[in-house]
Amino acid sequence: MHDIEPYYNWRHLYTAEEDEYSPFYGREYSEFEYSNSVYNYYIHPQWDEFGSRNLYMKILFTDYQFNFVIIELLGEWNDAIDNDIMTMKRNIIDILIAQGINKFILLAENVMNFHSDDVDYYEEWWEDIKDDGGWIVALNMPIQTADEFRRAKLDYYIHLLEDEKWRTYQPLHLFNMIDNIMLKRLE
Repeated sequence: MHDIEPYYNWRHLYTAEEDEYSPFYGREYSEFEYSNSVYNYYIHPQWDEFGSRNLYMKILFTDYQFNFVIIELLGEWNDAIDNDIMTMKRNIIDILIAQGINKFILLAENVMNFHSDDVDYYEEWWEDIKDDGGWIVALNMPIQTADEFRRAKLDYYIHLLEDEKWRTYQPLHLFNMIDNIMLKRLE
């Protein structure tokens, strides 16, 4: 697990630690000191801790003109025990929404497990952005995790999409592709 790094090919375009509006502004990273873990497995030090015990993220790109963010996730998304959605909503999402972000792309291929609880924070997130044409997409969520999302009826709030080639796009191209899909879905 320590070999899984956040996607780094867009770092020449954007870094959250240098964005004064980012919740991770000013963070410093070590390439060698492994301190965070998912269960008993250390993870790469470039992942950002946001208050969850087993879920980490990296804001890969934010565009304040087109009001979108691309966030990569790693670990276990556990609402039943740790209420990860509340932690993510309060510590990260609310800050981004306050900066005008209303379109969220969650790269979820490294979310190994999901345990649902209540839908309140998902509903709140959706309510916060829907009137401004916003949406939330989870891209490439593993089958077992996506099945749990659907069983909990969270796919009403977070739309599940697949695109194995997302790494071949530039951030704006990925956003435009997803935005076009979402415009058709939400009509």
